[in-house]
Amino acid sequence: MDASDQLRLENKRLQRAVQELSMLNDLARDLGASLDADKIMGKIVRRALRAVDASQGVVTLVDSRERTTLKTLVRTTSESGERRPFHLNESVLGWMMINKSPLMLNDPRSDDRFRGVKWDESVMSMLAAPLMVKSRLTGVITVYNKRHDESFSDDDQRLLSIIAAQSAQIVENARLAEDERALIHVREELRLAHDIQVALQPGESPHVPGYDMDGVSVPARTVGGDYLDFIELGKDRTAVVVGDVSGKGLPASLLMANVQATLRGQAVWCDSVSQCVSRANELLCRSVKRGNFVTLFYGVLEHDTHKLKFSNAGHNRPFLVNPGSKPVMLEKGGLVLGVKNDFVYFEDEIEMLPGAVLCIYSDGISEAMNTRREEFTEERLAAVLEESSNRSAREIRDAILSAVGEFVAGAPQHDDQTILILKRVS
Repeated sequence: MDASDQLRLENKRLQRAVQELSMLNDLARDLGASLDADKIMGKIVRRALRAVDASQGVVTLVDSRERTTLKTLVRTTSESGERRPFHLNESVLGWMMINKSPLMLNDPRSDDRFRGVKWDESVMSMLAAPLMVKSRLTGVITVYNKRHDESFSDDDQRLLSIIAAQSAQIVENARLAEDERALIHVREELRLAHDIQVALQPGESPHVPGYDMDGVSVPARTVGGDYLDFIELGKDRTAVVVGDVSGKGLPASLLMANVQATLRGQAVWCDSVSQCVSRANELLCRSVKRGNFVTLFYGVLEHDTHKLKFSNAGHNRPFLVNPGSKPVMLEKGGLVLGVKNDFVYFEDEIEMLPGAVLCIYSDGISEAMNTRREEFTEERLAAVLEESSNRSAREIRDAILSAVGEFVAGAPQHDDQTILILKRVS
């Protein structure tokens, strides 16, 4: 090779180097102007295709949050409409996860490393480079089919590797920003769900002559699945309700709203407690997903006779404390709601004597757990009730919450805590 040939070769090399630097500079400027993951990866693919003169490209993100490392998110392909887009072969992705280095296949079907792999018939050549963040594979950029029936070169591999190295952290930042936006959206939806659930709870206790009533429901999460309600049934009857739906969080809160609407709709029209609960069960069996269920205590207080007629559908047994007596449980009950549509619920009744206290609660109270995984238990609840039964309904409620809080000593709770206190004062 004479001097003029060497000069032309050197000029060509320098010209390519200038073009590469210009392309990388443009890419850096474009990528830095956006935090939209899809737009960023679209720019990366388009720049990579022009840089190595390939037909198609794809960015495949590796989702490290999934239990399987082969869980991938194919986010961007070239916009060519001439042929369907390629996706990264899982065998190649597995190779990239192990080796974390560039891969060039100019004749993929004859490559011993991928013997037995079924390639798309249109794939003639392939070049892939890892997206690495702190030695962790976060994705792969892959281009297919060098144009003009040529083969990818070492220079193409080097350039794609530079593009991948330059892009990896930016893509990861964009994905994290996307996750953060999604999390903010979820939190806002949960906040709205919380506000709706609070609005569904009784704003204040009903004023019934001769009685003091109070209740509270504390969700373990932003929203919960416990149901607390007072329902005024004309001038001389008031229903008291505590329920607990299966599940946690938002799904449980949606089911709780369904239970409330169902029960309120039936309470107004049904003549008896048993009829109301039986009818609510029948309706819930039609709408509740198989495997979900609801425990419910539903009682109706007759103001004039001081009789409380009630039906217990698999709920915690309430405590009744009569003056001068120890707390006793209302033992009678039936099957949880939403399981058997033809189950017949029976009712029982008690008389609310002057000074009597009825405590209806959810298992988040009796099963509240401390750091030693010990439960608060019904026995401790009975002891608090016996000690505080001469106080107002609000004070009894607060005494129970205080005793539970002292017992768990800050240990995180995984179940909602609901208390309803009904006390006859005269």
